[in-house]
Amino acid sequence: MTRKVKKQVETIVFSMPALILVCMMMYIPFVMSGYYSLTEWNGISKEAKFIGLQNFKTIFLESSDFVQSLWFTMKYTLVFVIASNVLAIALAVVLTKKFRFANFFRGVFFIPYIMSMTIVGFIWKFIFTSGFEKLYEITGMGVWNLSWLGDTTLVFYSVAFVGVWQSLGFYIVLYIAGLQAIPQDVLEAAIVDGANGRQKFFKVTLPLLGPSFTTCIFMSLTNGLKVFDIILALTKGGPGTATNSVTMQIYKEAFTNNHYGTGSAQSIVYFLFVLIVTQLVLKAFSKKEVDL
Repeated sequence: MTRKVKKQVETIVFSMPALILVCMMMYIPFVMSGYYSLTEWNGISKEAKFIGLQNFKTIFLESSDFVQSLWFTMKYTLVFVIASNVLAIALAVVLTKKFRFANFFRGVFFIPYIMSMTIVGFIWKFIFTSGFEKLYEITGMGVWNLSWLGDTTLVFYSVAFVGVWQSLGFYIVLYIAGLQAIPQDVLEAAIVDGANGRQKFFKVTLPLLGPSFTTCIFMSLTNGLKVFDIILALTKGGPGTATNSVTMQIYKEAFTNNHYGTGSAQSIVYFLFVLIVTQLVLKAFSKKEVDL
């Protein structure tokens, strides 16, 4: 056996376990979901009844739950992406300054990210209920007596706040890495040319953060679109359907209502929606990157 053939055999042998796991965990379930989306099945009976495109017709024409959950997810994602990136850039700029406790604050902001979203959700659920109630008793301020998880308007901002709070540290780290990668001579040249602090940031620093900005936008977009665990822990989609995301809707349809066919159809539709949105956004921001 020649060295070239031996290397190819080793590549195949060592890649095969990973390939098998990926197929078992991703591709095979995806193909099965495509099949079940064309059937009526409760997850218990031995055979699924083939009904064609009826599930897709139900999603768009006979039931408004999926469309409502899609609208909520889009609003949440928009707020999450904007708030996460704006705050992360601002804090990253501050934390790249040389001051005594810079590394300490970096760690403080990053700690929530390493915590489970479910645990974060339960912690904030306690804070929104018992914690704010105690603050109201101490201070008498009406803001602490609001129903942050019970009001259909306030609950959206509560969920968005917790989502941003939990993930903010991760985006801060990415932006700090991007800021530190900017050549200092470029910034010094801007100062020599007479640029003030604001002009230097918006005309030089921000365009050079293009790769970091694209990465953070893409990741925050995908994280917003797939939000599930924090809603499950905080509100379970309530009150009513006020915080019912698409992933929560699919979960309820399949595993609570035992409509596996409809749930599979919703997952296929949402997969295509997420694929199109993420690719368009990624392509749009990639074009605006500035090469050093």
